[in-house]
Amino acid sequence: MDRMPSAKRPAGPFTPLDFQLVLLRRMADHNPDLVEDARRELGASITDMREANRRWQAMLHAPRSRAAALRYRSVLGTPESTTPRRIGDLVCDALLWPVPLWPDLRFEVLVAPNGVVWNEWLVRAPGAPVPRLETLEDLTPWSCTVDEVARAFAPARPLEGTAPTRWGLAFNAPDTSGARHACAAEFTWGLLQRTAVGSRP
Repeated sequence: MDRMPSAKRPAGPFTPLDFQLVLLRRMADHNPDLVEDARRELGASITDMREANRRWQAMLHAPRSRAAALRYRSVLGTPESTTPRRIGDLVCDALLWPVPLWPDLRFEVLVAPNGVVWNEWLVRAPGAPVPRLETLEDLTPWSCTVDEVARAFAPARPLEGTAPTRWGLAFNAPDTSGARHACAAEFTWGLLQRTAVGSRP
């Protein structure tokens, strides 16, 4: 039951707080308890989260919608850092913004030279401690990112996500006894949500 005040916050510019609510809204299907705790930490109601998601979708689908990179700059401000990143033969820019809910993570947007956004998800912040991933038991919700799981349990195979903001990985991982299992993990905005053993989640 939601105990936050039911009154809606006044409509105004879309803020970094609203954006964090959008991230949470996409994670609620998998981890409602974690999302509720995070929402309360932000001082937002369920209504606030739904309204933020509604406004975000309206921005995405507006007839004169801004280019994705400009949209993120308008909502999140100036990136904390902009770093050249090579993807095959193409050099793009990796833009990073802090996310107060997850101090050790950053929201990364990869922008091609023509301004097109190639990817947008949560990554580990430069210099932040990397989680120790050795067994299935280490794969807890919100503990790690796509690239961290892919590196820890290589070779990992990408799986088609169930929505635009979701990614999947198939890989083999040991449990604490050393027995290895076929696993499939699902990520939302690049953050681990759940892991299934023996089948796709």
